[in-house]
Amino acid sequence: MPGQLDGKRILILATNGFEQSELEVPRDRLRDAGAAVDVASPKTGEIKGWDHKDWGRPVPVDKPLAEAREGDYDAIVLPGGQINPDLLRVNPQAIALIKAFYAAGKTVAAVCHAPWLLIEAGLVQGRRMTSYSSIKTDVINAGARWEDASVVTDNGVVTSRNPGDLEDFSNKIIEEVREGRHRRRAA
Repeated sequence: MPGQLDGKRILILATNGFEQSELEVPRDRLRDAGAAVDVASPKTGEIKGWDHKDWGRPVPVDKPLAEAREGDYDAIVLPGGQINPDLLRVNPQAIALIKAFYAAGKTVAAVCHAPWLLIEAGLVQGRRMTSYSSIKTDVINAGARWEDASVVTDNGVVTSRNPGDLEDFSNKIIEEVREGRHRRRAA
């Protein structure tokens, strides 16, 4: 529904190898709802997605990761794919940015393999979460209570299983951003 997120700003953090639909569907849905959405990356220019079994379309990078600030946005969205979160979870700037959004009580949303980033940021202990099935054990071993559900929300942290759940994922991000900041217990 247009106008739900008027005046809100959302940051999508990604690099080469993001799952194409996991960046594009939430980006487009959030924009349709009235949010300004920027894509940040350690890369500049553009990043290339992975579309099922081969490289997908490039997406322009709006902001270098080094210039992305939590204070400029209302939420952060983390697309999955296998390559993208694996590259980002070893990037100290990316992890620090995710931690900053969490610490500020802002919506943090991760789909598919992107919960790896939440694990690396130390944000999963005791939290209800879901993820792509192949990283279920990683999520559980990090201390989360994994659920087999399309979308799980735990106090402003939104996780989703896979590309088939992107409409539900996007709708939940909109709902959480509209709620505003979340008071968080220690993870």
